[in-house]
Amino acid sequence: MIRNALCLTGLAALLMSAAWQPARAASFDCSKAEAADEKAVCADRHLNDQAVEMAVLYTQLKPLLGMGARGDMEDEQAAWLKRRTACEADRPCLSNAYRERIQQLRGGFEALSKRGPF
Repeated sequence: MIRNALCLTGLAALLMSAAWQPARAASFDCSKAEAADEKAVCADRHLNDQAVEMAVLYTQLKPLLGMGARGDMEDEQAAWLKRRTACEADRPCLSNAYRERIQQLRGGFEALSKRGPF
């Protein structure tokens, strides 16, 4: 039940953010994209959608965590950004990086829901 509510909230935020910012990927402004990975994300609708989903999940999960876990999550995100940058313009690499990070973030929500009570 909680999982469905979290998914619906994430989906609503995803759709709203994608609808009013067509020139903006979730975590950066495409008009200012300079790195190869950023340009590739901005040029590919699927990658852009993954970027939006990842950013929504990250933004929603972060305030739900305690300070220590939040710091760990920020460190993981910084490490993930380095991995994404290493993909350069390789779209399959970027897609896999996003898919893995999205799974990690969803796992964070699942861990929270198991701890309950809510």
